[in-house]
Amino acid sequence: MFRLFSRGWRGVVCCLIAMLATASPPVAASEGLSFAQALAIAQQQSPVLQAEMSRVEAALQGEGPADALPDPTLILGLDNVPVEGDARYSLSGEPMTMQRIGISQRFPNRGKRQALADGARARTAAAQARVDSMRLLVMRETAGAWIDRHSLLRQRQVIDALIEENALFEAAVLARIAGGQGRAADSVEPRREAARLADRRDAVEARLQQAEASLVRWLGDAGHQPLAGEPPDPALNIEHIVENLHQHPELEEVARRTQLADATLAAARAGKKPDWSLTLAYMNRENFSDMAMLQVNIDLPLFNGTRQGPRIAAALAERQAWQANAEAVRRDHEAMLQADVAEYQRLARALARQRDTLLPLAEEKVALVTAAWESGELNLADVIKARSERLDAQLGDISLHAQFTRQATDLRFRHLPAEATREDNRHDN
Repeated sequence: MFRLFSRGWRGVVCCLIAMLATASPPVAASEGLSFAQALAIAQQQSPVLQAEMSRVEAALQGEGPADALPDPTLILGLDNVPVEGDARYSLSGEPMTMQRIGISQRFPNRGKRQALADGARARTAAAQARVDSMRLLVMRETAGAWIDRHSLLRQRQVIDALIEENALFEAAVLARIAGGQGRAADSVEPRREAARLADRRDAVEARLQQAEASLVRWLGDAGHQPLAGEPPDPALNIEHIVENLHQHPELEEVARRTQLADATLAAARAGKKPDWSLTLAYMNRENFSDMAMLQVNIDLPLFNGTRQGPRIAAALAERQAWQANAEAVRRDHEAMLQADVAEYQRLARALARQRDTLLPLAEEKVALVTAAWESGELNLADVIKARSERLDAQLGDISLHAQFTRQATDLRFRHLPAEATREDNRHDN
């Protein structure tokens, strides 16, 4: 199924990872918000996760009483009180007048109670799977926001360095003009380039603020901290992800919902069996001997065609719906995984070309065009164009690096089970 990731590809990715390690200086000092710290804070403080964990607690609290007997019923009453004659309303004038106190307990059939207990446990398991699924979502979004911000900081560094270089370049152009080796019109080009660089820096700055806002969404105030360290290693064990796909929490949640539907169906079928109740009462008679009463009541489910039957049919249809939904979710995840692996490999190839070919060629072109301009063979506009193309190549390299790293984290946090992801994070730390 996933032959795209061949052994040869492992070599390409490993070489690419080695290049990434020396590609650029770190964005921030050692003090600040690292990638691992961002993930840890997101898991601790995300209100989305806190809400889902509260639902797990609610489901756990419901497990205990799920199969408990109904509360008993207290019985208080007066029996055979006369309402006519000389002894009317008297509690002692007639031998059959009694003051009754008793208790009644209802006993649902065993199958119904077992189904209720199974349903409660399935509901808790589904809620826990939902927590794991939301944890992966929070980690994926946090990772993406951190990587985006890190990438934009690097882009800003490159633009700032080029702005400084452009200032020196302008001084060199003015010196050439003063020495009679250039045209007066050439003095305009560095200033135009400075304006274009300022525009690009403003665009990066705006996107940087957006990335920081996205990080704050998941981390709170901690998202404003300066970043520290480098992004995670984008190398992945694709075979490991494929092998563990069946343990994904979304698939687990659907499986538990199917179990809940099974329990609902079992409860509906148990409705065809009678429940019963037991009543015990003590009756006091004034001036006469007291009495006791024991009574058993048994339900008679005689109308299955119009009562229990439709309930069973509805529960069966719901169960079939969840089974079909489970298959649909499984297929969705397999398709998404295959698409994500293909994109991961495409980005690896694109980044390798950028590092090995396009970026060196852009640097070489700047050197050649600058030399030709200095010898009078080309115009200054050609130099400015070559420098702009080099900037595009540099920013493209940073952007591809971020996309590749983000695709790797998406693969990890979208398709790995939550437990395996936590294990990976411990290794990253």
